[in-house]
Amino acid sequence: MDWNRLRIFQTVAERGSFTRAGDILELSQSAVSRQIAALEKSLGAVLFHRHSRGLLLTEQGEALYRTAREVSAKLAMTEAQIADSRDRPSGPLKITTTVAFASLILLTSDDLLDLSMREADVAIRMIEPTEPDLVRRHLMTVHSYIYAAPDYLARFGPIETADDLARQRLIIYGQGPLTAIVNPDWLIAISGDPGADGRIVLEANNIYCMREAVESGLGIAALPDYVIWGSQRLQRVLPEYQGPPFDAFFTYAEELRYSKRIGVFRDFLLDEVAKWRS
Repeated sequence: MDWNRLRIFQTVAERGSFTRAGDILELSQSAVSRQIAALEKSLGAVLFHRHSRGLLLTEQGEALYRTAREVSAKLAMTEAQIADSRDRPSGPLKITTTVAFASLILLTSDDLLDLSMREADVAIRMIEPTEPDLVRRHLMTVHSYIYAAPDYLARFGPIETADDLARQRLIIYGQGPLTAIVNPDWLIAISGDPGADGRIVLEANNIYCMREAVESGLGIAALPDYVIWGSQRLQRVLPEYQGPPFDAFFTYAEELRYSKRIGVFRDFLLDEVAKWRS
């Protein structure tokens, strides 16, 4: 099979349309369509169901996509290993972690990317990875507490007992079941029924956004300690209450265990965590 066609096929499968794949590959929609048609002809199989909402893989298409994805990942891994064989660490390093943790040093997403398939090179995760083929290193134990801005407390405080929480405006994550962050909305359980009386004033899609909203005086929130490091505008309230602690891990694929790029970044990250903790 023609590898260039397989690369185009993989992109179409991931993007769900010829047009979006063409934007990524810098090809016209018609050129992408012709390449897929040629691939289907050479294989004697239909790879996509075409309908008005986009493209769906057929059973044969699913099988080919799994193989193309694995081959692509292995090629990327080999390329990285060759690059790391040089004396001086060099080359790009794709990192995945939560938005809040990386707000100080990275551009990120709360999505969990697949390291074994090289969707990213390394991950900083707020849960322990379960994949057997990943190397992991414990970074730190994270604790979360309730925070408010002094301006907010001047208007709506004081907050001296748990009963006072029943009158507070809450900022929550509110995104339903999560895999990247451990129980960010534990404050709700000790705040009465904030949903029933309209006290939830903001549902944010990442923890860093929640911190910014708390600092602005919009409401109170439960925040992990790493996100408030260096902030001069947050005050802990009801310090006897804290959320379930969880561990953060630095992790990467076993094949990259001896990568110089990853070693350099690991040392940098450990130094940064030590500074934040001091």
